[in-house]
Amino acid sequence: MIPVTALILTRDEQENIGRTLSAIKWIDKVIMIDSFSSDETLKLAQASHPNVIVVQREFDTFAAQCNFGLSQITTEWVLSLDADYILSPELIAEIQALSPTPGAAGYSAEFRYCIFGHPLRATIYPTRTVLYRRSCAQYQDEGHGHRVKISGKVLKLSGKIDHDDRKSFRRWLQAQKRYAKIEAKYLLAQSADKLCAPDRLRQKIFFAAPAIFFYLLFVRGLVLDGWPGWVYVCQRTIAEMLLSIRLLLERVRVDTR
Repeated sequence: MIPVTALILTRDEQENIGRTLSAIKWIDKVIMIDSFSSDETLKLAQASHPNVIVVQREFDTFAAQCNFGLSQITTEWVLSLDADYILSPELIAEIQALSPTPGAAGYSAEFRYCIFGHPLRATIYPTRTVLYRRSCAQYQDEGHGHRVKISGKVLKLSGKIDHDDRKSFRRWLQAQKRYAKIEAKYLLAQSADKLCAPDRLRQKIFFAAPAIFFYLLFVRGLVLDGWPGWVYVCQRTIAEMLLSIRLLLERVRVDTR
């Protein structure tokens, strides 16, 4: 198996971290960059994996946290995970059997979105590069999130990762409010020709929320997934509505300076 270290960012992830770490016990070393969690995250992490190294750093941006994490890793390969990512058995077997060619700099994976353990048939969660050579990677902030820039060829893994965040709705809503504020400033600072189609739609403000509602419910078929499908559709619609409100407020503030 390739020499790999798992990199995970945490802050108050007691609802998720145990399941995530239990699925990667086959990895010899885990670096966890923790933003001073105040719940049971650290205790559960130590109990869930025998070789977790916790490094605490005050959060500034996601990219800065990840780049700091990379500086703590000595293996050639890095498996970058969020605290609510659960590797499927198929993906684990695939990674364990990898024999990368010298030209392979990273591997991307698709996600299966779950609502409290119930998998959905579709999601708008994007494919991410999750496995890569440490020397080829550099993280960049992009709106409220971040992405890793890989210098070299990125191949695709066939196994999937379950995205299964089980934190409370209150925590989710608080996070969406923060994300909307950051995302609005990012979108307003970009010219439309530099944005992807969904972000160009978001710039128009009034269309994104109803578009995502009908797209997920009927085009992607989540109406057939019962209450988990409705929860996800409502979550994404609320997130788009919060962003639209923030965009309106930011535009008024800019126009009335």
